[in-house]
Amino acid sequence: MLYHLKINPMILSLFLAVLMACTSPEQSNEQASTEGDKTEQFSGKTEKATFAGGCFWCVEAPFEDLDGVVSVMSGYAGGKEKNPTYGEVSGGKTSHRESVQIIFDPEVISYSELVDIFWQTYDPTDVGGSFYDRGSQYESAIFYHDAEQKKVAEESKKRLDDSGKFDKPVATPIIKFTNFYEAEDYHQDYYKKNPTEYYAYRNGSGRDAFIKEHWPELSAEKYPAKSKAELKETLTTLQYEVTMEDETEYAFQNEYNGNKEDGIYVCIVSGAPLFSSRDKYESGSGWPSFTKPIDARIIDKPIDKSMGMSRVEVRSKLGNSHVGHVFYDGPEPTQLRYCMNSAAMKFIPKGEMEAEGYGDFIWLVD
Repeated sequence: MLYHLKINPMILSLFLAVLMACTSPEQSNEQASTEGDKTEQFSGKTEKATFAGGCFWCVEAPFEDLDGVVSVMSGYAGGKEKNPTYGEVSGGKTSHRESVQIIFDPEVISYSELVDIFWQTYDPTDVGGSFYDRGSQYESAIFYHDAEQKKVAEESKKRLDDSGKFDKPVATPIIKFTNFYEAEDYHQDYYKKNPTEYYAYRNGSGRDAFIKEHWPELSAEKYPAKSKAELKETLTTLQYEVTMEDETEYAFQNEYNGNKEDGIYVCIVSGAPLFSSRDKYESGSGWPSFTKPIDARIIDKPIDKSMGMSRVEVRSKLGNSHVGHVFYDGPEPTQLRYCMNSAAMKFIPKGEMEAEGYGDFIWLVD
């Protein structure tokens, strides 16, 4: 259902222009049939991102099953030797590094979001390898494919370095991409083919312990969603209809569109952190707009084929709730506009973040 009220004539034309951009009525059967299909492409446009962070099994897995990611391939990058083998690279007989190459749709997920995730997969301060894998073949790197990727990576690295999150400087170099060779088939999706060995390796190497120590937990255990019955008791009618029934609040007549205060926006259903005020901008649409989420791994982006068009919906994964849509008409560095419903979120001011349990995210607001 839509909410009916009189609209000021001065904003009527703008309202009509953006109504189709952010309105999401009840999902059609066609849309529901495509939800969960992580391989379906939205725009057909693709770009590449190439990262090295030690053992490629452990860097590949975090990027799998992300909406907008078309494929993730383990391989070898940056060296001079042609067609290297695993034995040659792992034995230190080449100048290549174990790496992963990601093919992604920039109209669904941005390079900036991928870089944000990459930092959380390994120890970026290690200059001699990765955990107990030592040698140049296990050293980290961001291999940029163009000038824009280089700029994004450099700015992201500086911000992480300035955050004080690590005791040592971020050492990962940012290097121009030259080549990438796919690894042997048995290395692809290793975490699925050999889960026992994979998780034993992650734990035994110290990778999991390092990540747990330096990055906040984003799980259903920490941010549990309430049942629909409970939500009907705790949410307003508008909040429930937006989050659970995929409705849309009115443009310009919502709580956070004009909010300029520092802080974070969390899922009204689960409390999971979704967006930072640092990434908020005035889009003119009448809804709060952001260039990227705090962590793309806790957001789902199914293709919405309702209303006779294809759009990318944004859902809170932990809340299993509708938040808005994302469009490829935003500013740099992502060119994305996360057009969100205020009713799907709760704003936590910076001064209250520590007390509310969001202290680990303050550096993303500063």
